Amino acid sequence: MDTYQQPEDKDLQALRDLANRLRIHSIRATCASNSGHPTSCCSAAEVLSVLFFNTMKYEAADPGNINNDRFVLSKGHAAPILYAAWAEAGFLKESDLLNLRKIDCDLEGHPTPKLPFVDVATGSLGQGLGASCGMAYTGKYFDKASYRVYCLMGDGESSEGAVWEAMAFASHYKLDNLVAIFDVNRLGQSEAAPLQHKTEIYQKRCEAFGWNTCVVDGHDVAELCYALWQAAQVKDKPTAIIAKTYKGKGITGVENEDNWHGKPMPKDKVESVINEIQNKIQTNKKLSFCSNYGCSSCGHFWH
Repeated sequence: MDTYQQPEDKDLQALRDLANRLRIHSIRATCASNSGHPTSCCSAAEVLSVLFFNTMKYEAADPGNINNDRFVLSKGHAAPILYAAWAEAGFLKESDLLNLRKIDCDLEGHPTPKLPFVDVATGSLGQGLGASCGMAYTGKYFDKASYRVYCLMGDGESSEGAVWEAMAFASHYKLDNLVAIFDVNRLGQSEAAPLQHKTEIYQKRCEAFGWNTCVVDGHDVAELCYALWQAAQVKDKPTAIIAKTYKGKGITGVENEDNWHGKPMPKDKVESVINEIQNKIQTNKKLSFCSNYGCSSCGHFWH
């Protein structure tokens, strides 16, 4: 097993700052479109920051490269933060984010494969993990390729039976190239998700289905870096990362509060919300994707 090397403090801070920039992009985009799910984006900001800019291997100039890691946003309503990650990497214009959901723009409310970096359309919840299983199975048994598959899921959709059918499939076929990240932000569309923040139950269920499982603070970039590194060391088991998060993270009066699902920030409050998040950012250092398929799985963007 490789020895884990935690990113330096300045690198971890850069990931925290990037997560907050992703929040700002998501809030601005949904405000401009007067629709969307900024609170669902905010709960996943650190996960996207660490995944895209610390863990995944991806040649952005060649989206069809067979060695590219795969990412499936099963909670597709959080599409604005996926687009924000690509803008931060320099492959979308930040100004284009403000065209979210416009009729002449490909940045739809849910991701679709008309975008070169989207493999699966995920408007229907509960389907992303099954698609991810297919990718991981193909990679392990047919392509014999090095790519890994990462699926970000919502806690609400984890109530659907299709999710657990996929969990059983993945463990049966020993898909150790698959990682499912549960964004356990407690709140669903109209009320709390059934298990709320009972992460120990999620853990026991995933373990019962034969998955390597860990629970992390989904807003702690250091914990996420380690969990994703550790997942790559496991053999013959898929990995489930249960990330305890808060819907609307970073927004005073909205974080962890009911009745904010699918609602943009009010236009008269959006600048104060953005300023609140902006004040937490210590550096504007730009990060990039890693396309070096031979490098280690943590901290690679500093090479």
